[in-house]
Amino acid sequence: MGRYVARRLLQMIPVFIGSTLLVFSMMYALPGDPVRALAGEQAVDPAQIAAMKKDLGLDLPLWHQYWNYLTGLLQGDFGTQIASGQPVADIIADAFPITARLTIFAFAFTVVVGISMGVFAGLKADSLRDRALLILTLLLISVPSFVLAFLGRYLFAFELGWVAPNVSGDPSWDELILPAVVLGSLSLAYVARLTRTSVAENLRSDYMRTAVAKGLPRRRIIGVHLLRNSMIPVVTFLGTDLGALMGGAVVTEGIFNVKGVGWSVFGALKQREGATVVGIVTLIVVVYLVASLLVDLLYAVLDPRIRYA
Repeated sequence: MGRYVARRLLQMIPVFIGSTLLVFSMMYALPGDPVRALAGEQAVDPAQIAAMKKDLGLDLPLWHQYWNYLTGLLQGDFGTQIASGQPVADIIADAFPITARLTIFAFAFTVVVGISMGVFAGLKADSLRDRALLILTLLLISVPSFVLAFLGRYLFAFELGWVAPNVSGDPSWDELILPAVVLGSLSLAYVARLTRTSVAENLRSDYMRTAVAKGLPRRRIIGVHLLRNSMIPVVTFLGTDLGALMGGAVVTEGIFNVKGVGWSVFGALKQREGATVVGIVTLIVVVYLVASLLVDLLYAVLDPRIRYA
């Protein structure tokens, strides 16, 4: 197991470098000049702009800028915003905890409700409740997230008055419930469908018939034999979905005025603040890699037949 973990950690290095280099190159190739944009429509001496670029290291080749970014990253330096002069690490420190709380809520909602719905429908495949689940999940998949967000605000905030239409600058846990439900609704639909299909398929397996023939309690048959084998594809999806929830919160955070990572990325893209975008994406890449490693290790817990040499 230890050797496998060490090998996986070594494999993360080229993945991390490749993904961050790709994002860094895309920000480098964007049209426009972030230094020139600071002056707006005012005339600025080209020599002054050139001096600012030299101070910020923007006059260097792409590979040199990326190398400086990596070496700074090893020292905990994510760069500095051009417009405000604020360190990107401070921006991430302010925005990441809010998005982390939102993601935890959305992930918990997806896991608890999605798996429960999938198991409930999969135990009675082709029944009325199974068809109802398929229709509901198809509806959630078809409706865009921003439509669900506006519908949720209209119904629960303006009509019923249960929640505030916008969250505060430092939102509490209860303020994030509605944005989290909207953010996790698409993932919930996929998790419910995946769980339903896996449960219905495993119910027809030989080991399930053997467990029933042995006279085991129904709770043990479903909770141990059925669910442990049915959860492997679901856990695979959830591992990648954790990073997707964090990186895909741009629309949700914008609609509900959540000052998190998505809000910061959207503002940085409008101002062409490459250091902010690359710094936040770097953090999300790390979340993806760690979640992928945890999912692989969880396989051995769910299925004892899986062993890592």
